[in-house]
Amino acid sequence: MTDMRRNRRTKLIATLGPASSDDSTVLALFRAGADVFRINMSHSTHEVLRSRVAQIRAIEAQLARPIGILADLQGPKLRVGRFAAGPVTLVNGAAFRLDSDDAPGSERRVKLPHPEILSSIEKGHRLLLDDGKIQLRVSAVGAGYADTVVEVGGPLSDRKGVSVPDTVIPVGALTSKDYSDLEAAIDAGVDWIALSFVQRPEDIAEVRKITRGRALVMAKIEKPQAIERLEEIMEIADALMVARGDLGVEMPLEVVPGLQKRITRLARKYGKPVVVATQMLESMISAPAPTRAEVSDVATAVFEGADAVMLSAESASGKFPIEAVSTMSRIAESVESDVNYQAVIDGQRAAPEPTGADAIAAAARTVAQTLDLKAIVVWTASGASALRIARERPLTPILMLTTSERTARRMQLVWGIHTMIGRDPTHTADMVRIGTGAARENGFADLGQRIIMVAGVPFGTPGATNMLRIAFVGSGS
Repeated sequence: MTDMRRNRRTKLIATLGPASSDDSTVLALFRAGADVFRINMSHSTHEVLRSRVAQIRAIEAQLARPIGILADLQGPKLRVGRFAAGPVTLVNGAAFRLDSDDAPGSERRVKLPHPEILSSIEKGHRLLLDDGKIQLRVSAVGAGYADTVVEVGGPLSDRKGVSVPDTVIPVGALTSKDYSDLEAAIDAGVDWIALSFVQRPEDIAEVRKITRGRALVMAKIEKPQAIERLEEIMEIADALMVARGDLGVEMPLEVVPGLQKRITRLARKYGKPVVVATQMLESMISAPAPTRAEVSDVATAVFEGADAVMLSAESASGKFPIEAVSTMSRIAESVESDVNYQAVIDGQRAAPEPTGADAIAAAARTVAQTLDLKAIVVWTASGASALRIARERPLTPILMLTTSERTARRMQLVWGIHTMIGRDPTHTADMVRIGTGAARENGFADLGQRIIMVAGVPFGTPGATNMLRIAFVGSGS
C-alpha cells in the first residue's frame, strides 16, 4: 500500500481526453500523481462518459486504491450568430447592433440568439466577444436589440462566444444538455459534479435536488455575479473551483490573483475543498517542460493551501500528459517542503467553529504536533470529520478510515487526506488495533511510534466525533 501514498498534501486533478484515452495512459497518469480524473462533458458523449468511468473503476480495482471522478457540466454556451460573407472586422468607435433578426450578419450587426440577454442587458453594460478579444459597450436597447459602440475591435467570425459580465441573466445554470448529462453522470457513478455558469446559490440548490447526495456538487466560480454572492454560494456548495480562464475574461485580469486568494481562504474558513484551475501548465500542451512563470503560478496555489490543482488540456489533448502530471506533482512536493510553507499555511488558519467536531479537530492537530505523532487516524462515515481535520492543515499526515467506498473516493479531492476502506471498530481496543495497523500498513508509522486517533462513540454513528486516543504502534498491530 505504501507505494500508492503521495509525498504531498495538495491533490491533483487530471482531465481525460484524446491524449489520455487508453488504459495504460490513465494508469500512468494515476501513478504519476493524479488523485482525481475529470471528464469534461463539453467534449464527452454519454457513451464516452460511461466508458471512462468503467475504465477508471477497473484501474481502481487493480490498484486497490480509491480514485475520484469529477464530471464537469458544460453550462450555457452564449454565442453570436453567423455572418453572410465570412469573418468581419469591427473597428474601434463603430456602431454595432446585436439583435434577434435571423438574417446573416455583417460588419454592422449580427444575430444574438439569446433573448434572455437582449431582455436583460442595459445601457452602459459591456459585452465581451471571442474570449474578451472584442469589447462592446451598450449605447441603447430596445425590443429585440441592443446597440453598442465598439471599444476594442478586431476580427469576428461565426459562433464566437459572448460574455456579459455586467448583466445578471435570468436563466439557471443548467441547460437541457446539462440535465441529461447530470443524470447520466450520476447513473455512471461519478463522485463530483462541477457546475458551470453559477450566478447564485439557487443554481447549486437546483443541482442538489437532482443529485440527492449521490454525488457532491462543486461550484465553478467564473462569473462576477458569483463573486458578489460568494459566501452564499459557498454555504450551499460542497466544494468550489476557481475557474480562472472565464473569470479572467469577465473581470480585469489583474484582479484574478487576488480573487483566487480570497476564494481559497474563504473556502478554508468554511471547511470546503477548493480547486484552482485553468492554464496552470499551459505551455506543456506542446512542450515537455513548463515556463518559470507557470511553475510560480502552481506554487502560489499550493502556498495558499488549495486542496487541489487541476490540469485541463495539458492532460486531455496535450503532447505530454504524463509529464504534465508528474511536473505538477513535483512542484507541489517542493513547495510543501519549503521552509516558508508551514508558516504561510498556519497564518491562514481560521478559528475553530464552536462545535464539538471543530474542537476535536483543532485538538488533534495541536496534540499531534506537540507530541510529534506520526499520523492522525480518523474514522468517518460521511467524510465530515476528515474535512474538519483537513481544514486545520496539520503538519501531521491524515489517514482516513471509512467503511464507505463512496466517501473514500470523494475525499481524494481533499487536502492531505489519504483514504483507506475498512471496517468500523467494535470497541476501543479494536479501534487501537485497526488504527495502528492501518498507519503501519500505509507507511505512516513504524513499531514503537505513536499516532493519534479520532473517532465517535458509539462506533459507526455518523456525526458523533467525540473521542481522541493516543496509541503506540505495536508488533501486534
